Amino acid sequence: MLVRVPGSFEIPSAARTLAETKRYDAIICLGCLLRGDTAHYDVIVNEVTRGIGQSAQETGVPHAFGVLTCDTLEQAIDRAGLKMGNKGFEAALAAVEMANLKRAVSPQLSAVSKKGLRSQVSGMRKGKTAAAPSPRTRKPRS
Repeated sequence: MLVRVPGSFEIPSAARTLAETKRYDAIICLGCLLRGDTAHYDVIVNEVTRGIGQSAQETGVPHAFGVLTCDTLEQAIDRAGLKMGNKGFEAALAAVEMANLKRAVSPQLSAVSKKGLRSQVSGMRKGKTAAAPSPRTRKPRS
């Protein structure tokens, strides 16, 4: 699915919206920011980067960062498929690799956590406690 947003600042919000549906193995975030004469560029670059990373961490869905941050239009064109490679293609490859990694690791994590849960439940059935109470929860002696 292709989703277009009005500007790069809106990419993290759209990415999170898609990731929260849990219908996608990965999200590829593409855009281009060109430096202007004000500090606005730096603010937007930082927020877009932070937002995409935060969305990936909080949703658990891999997000590939393919947002170009360029000083000139020529530099952007070069990075989008000419002299300096194709950063969009590289982001797509990263998304596929991360989705495959997550898929490969998830069953292993499930097996480990189920095994750990089974041993805790088994221990409780035998009369053992899962954890000792912390010192703060003990009542003072009278």
